[in-house]
Amino acid sequence: MGFSFGLSNLTGPRTLTFSSSSRALFIGLAALGGLSIVPATRAHAEAQLLIEASTGKVLHAENATYPWYPASVTKIMTAYTTLRAVKEGKVSFDTLLTVSRNAAAQQPTRMGFKVGTRVTVDNALKMLMVKSANDVAVTLAEGVGGSLEGFADLMNANARRLGMSQSNFVNPNGLPAENHVSSARDLGILARAVIREFPDAESYWHISAIRYGNRVMRNYNSLIDRYPGADGMKTGFICASGYNVVASATRNGRRLIAVVLGSYSGAVRAQKAAQLLERGFNSGGLTWLTPSLGTVDALAPIDAQPPNLREEMCGGHRRKPASEDNEEEEPAADNTTSANGEGESGQAFMLSSLKPANGKFVLGPPVETSAPVVVFTGPADHPDTAVQTASASPKKKKKSAAKAGAAGKQANAAKPAKSTKPKVSSAGQ
Repeated sequence: MGFSFGLSNLTGPRTLTFSSSSRALFIGLAALGGLSIVPATRAHAEAQLLIEASTGKVLHAENATYPWYPASVTKIMTAYTTLRAVKEGKVSFDTLLTVSRNAAAQQPTRMGFKVGTRVTVDNALKMLMVKSANDVAVTLAEGVGGSLEGFADLMNANARRLGMSQSNFVNPNGLPAENHVSSARDLGILARAVIREFPDAESYWHISAIRYGNRVMRNYNSLIDRYPGADGMKTGFICASGYNVVASATRNGRRLIAVVLGSYSGAVRAQKAAQLLERGFNSGGLTWLTPSLGTVDALAPIDAQPPNLREEMCGGHRRKPASEDNEEEEPAADNTTSANGEGESGQAFMLSSLKPANGKFVLGPPVETSAPVVVFTGPADHPDTAVQTASASPKKKKKSAAKAGAAGKQANAAKPAKSTKPKVSSAGQ
């Protein structure tokens, strides 16, 4: 009896057939060498990509060149476009931006600032990357680009310059829009550009939590403080896209970037990103077993419509249906139930099965390695003294207040030192 396996590559899956006697040996060697083995008969509503940050070498690609709705992963481009404006001297990190009526009306994930509130570019970037605040994204866009349309033009110009041929941006926050698309390939290119062009802005990508007044908001990227070496970058979710993440991690001076699009929950996307990263770091000296996939910019784009996962992600069949009203998902328990009703404990990407050579779990409970970074409104030298309270729906007010109170006590017990703004050179790329 033979066994068939699909190998993801530049031009699509290829199938290899093995006898039962050679199957076990091949699987063992392939796993050690980082070879990506996918059952040929399995249907995929998901895209995955793993690349080296320094070289752009592709270590794994699965549906990586299919168009996809990026959701809040869009905010990496929003941050990139803002940092380019700083480098070009159009704004500075201390430039005050004003929350407009349009920005204040954004839903669902937001800081909840009132119209007229002023916030520095530096604080806005921290809120954008940690809280994934849609009102702050619009504030940045209007302040840097003059309007949402003007900022979208800047985003698309940057995408073209970087070779992101499958991307088109309509807004700065990734909220649903028919022509707002990207791909795992393009997001890998963008992540590399952010890392290479703005090394002094590195701190923005891996802040584990921010504190605004008595409110502590943790990063939706649950790999931060849980996966060894995790140092970025951004998560996202809308019903049409599923749960997305662009994650980066560094070990022994080697940095990898993992992109996962279309996962079934926030917990599953973290598991799969960790699995990709772990595969890359543990490939050891058996890279000769891995088929050459070239570099990320050489991956051939596929001309297709992005999949719409709305029914799968937000349909009534889910025990706890996702919703655009809860654009990001708080880190969930590891025993998430998958789309086919099976517990993740039966899957190869189960957290407890992801063990490095030293035998320790890849992901564990969050470990607070640093105190929450303080953010504020108003100018850097004279912050607003009256802390504004973010709006919350009636159902969430009591719960949010309890969380904020507990987090506030913890933050006050260890008050963080004043954070420093990154330096961005005014020199060209």
